[in-house]
Amino acid sequence: MKNVNVVLLEPEIPENTGNISRTCAATNSALHLIRPLGFDTGNKRLKRAGLDYWQYLDLTYYDNWHSFEEAHGGSPIYFFSTKAKLCYTDVCYEKGSFLVFGKETAGIPEEILKANENRCVRIPMYSDLRSLNLSNSVAIAVYEALRQQGFEKLNLKGKLFTKEVGE
Repeated sequence: MKNVNVVLLEPEIPENTGNISRTCAATNSALHLIRPLGFDTGNKRLKRAGLDYWQYLDLTYYDNWHSFEEAHGGSPIYFFSTKAKLCYTDVCYEKGSFLVFGKETAGIPEEILKANENRCVRIPMYSDLRSLNLSNSVAIAVYEALRQQGFEKLNLKGKLFTKEVGE
């Protein structure tokens, strides 16, 4: 079981999905894509944004929201929306949580948000701006969930690369 599962509901921009796939690979998080997608999965911009991380990605596709719900309905699911009242840092993300993000132009459909109001969260922003970039929002959310879980299985020590003068 992955510590975090990222769910993109009908993503439209290949570069965002590519960047998100890279974040998921780098954090050992799973990526779930719910159709219809706004791009072909062979798209060059999608592949370029994901770099050479595709081989490390745990990726699952679903035909629609209903098929995703059937597969994961009993799991802890959080819905990220600018319309939510609860701040994303005010919830406890259990291991295996699903973090759901809507399409870039419309977000998560209103009926899904209303049916899950107590699990809807927002990332605070200045003033009345419309939204953050989708891939930035996913990164913020994934790292908060992983922080709460102690960054389990992630390299916290880092590697120090040094270069000698004159090399």
